Amino acid sequence: MDNLWHTLLWKQFGAAIDMLDNAVIACPDVLWRQPVWHDPSVPPRRVEFWYVVYHALFWLDLYLFGSEEGFAPPVPFTLVEQDDAAGPLPDQSYSRDELRAYLTYARQKCRTTIETMTEERARQPVEFGWMRDGEVVSYVELQLYNMRHIQEHAAQLSLLLGQHGVPGEALDWVARAQDE
Repeated sequence: MDNLWHTLLWKQFGAAIDMLDNAVIACPDVLWRQPVWHDPSVPPRRVEFWYVVYHALFWLDLYLFGSEEGFAPPVPFTLVEQDDAAGPLPDQSYSRDELRAYLTYARQKCRTTIETMTEERARQPVEFGWMRDGEVVSYVELQLYNMRHIQEHAAQLSLLLGQHGVPGEALDWVARAQDE
């Protein structure tokens, strides 16, 4: 992949991550453990604000890794999100600081992954259990899916915050990732 593709993919992917970070920062403490939506078929903790953030970050990290085999999130996070038999729920809720640290870690991992992605890596086939009938996609397509997943949850959380009166400027659209 040439530098143009590295740059534009990072700027857009990073912007999606930055929007998720903005929602985490803007979330009032009173909403941190509140459900984002109501679904009687889902355990209540699974739809709390913190959990949606954790879910988005866990899968961001896993998809950047590119395989379920050999993947391990950083401490204190575990593989429970990946284990359908477990619910999937962590043993405890995570704090804003823990999730912001995970976000910082995953953002840097994403940037490094994209900036160093070779044509060979981009084309590498990947497969996850959730894919239909053994469907295989390229690693770069998985990353586009990954970016859409992050943006979906950033938008979901921003909508919730807006419905609870969080000022719009705290949740403004991020056009491109900001450089450090």
